[in-house]
Amino acid sequence: MKKVYLLFWLFCAWNGLAQKPVLMNTFDMKADAFVGYDALGAIYSITNNVLTKQFGEQKWQYKNLQLGKITKVDLQNPLKIVLFYQDFNAVILLDNQLNETASINLNDSTNPIIAIAIGLAAGNRLWIYNNLSQKIGLYEYTKREFKTLTTPFTNNVTYYESGFNYFQWIDEEGNSFRCDVYGKIDQMGNLPPFDQIQWISDTLLLFKKGNELYEYDFKDKKSTLVEIDKKTFKNFTYKDQILSIFTDNGITNYKIAVP
Repeated sequence: MKKVYLLFWLFCAWNGLAQKPVLMNTFDMKADAFVGYDALGAIYSITNNVLTKQFGEQKWQYKNLQLGKITKVDLQNPLKIVLFYQDFNAVILLDNQLNETASINLNDSTNPIIAIAIGLAAGNRLWIYNNLSQKIGLYEYTKREFKTLTTPFTNNVTYYESGFNYFQWIDEEGNSFRCDVYGKIDQMGNLPPFDQIQWISDTLLLFKKGNELYEYDFKDKKSTLVEIDKKTFKNFTYKDQILSIFTDNGITNYKIAVP
């Protein structure tokens, strides 16, 4: 059954026409991971578990090696950057110069929490997928209170993204969902197998499979090859119609058309 599912999606992936992004610029950068850009255009990367922010000639760094590996970086608000350290069930908030403004130990919550997904929500709140209850909720970190929004889910989360007013994720069967701050859940559809993925609109996403990049349309259930002039690449990010490709040598930025 899994083989049939994979062949079906591979057929869909090669059934779409190719999209050709427009090359903008390229620059050198050595890092273990490219995190992305914030709303002001600053660049974030991770090397040896140290977060680096670069804006023009200015550079800032943050490290907290006692908390282990950085699991997730949320750049939605450049004045309130969120770092998630899953191994220690901890969250760090940073200002725009990467100074620590809050250290949150989720073990101190009024309700038991073992987080496997964290994102910044509106107000003094964080989105959390609580692995103990397998529910999504909002955590008000100034009060250390967790409010559950959903019933338990049966399938594990394999990927997630969040905004101030929503949390969206993909489960181990390729099903995509979105939850709002009131707990309303919408099922977006089923997705092809991927190595990396990112939403670019409510109905479109980009996904990496091997060394190829595709755009997937939920409405048409069709994948379109995105033609980039890179034979291999580590990962990609997308923001405001700018596609950034990270390789061993640096970053290449493309302008990509989004309907």
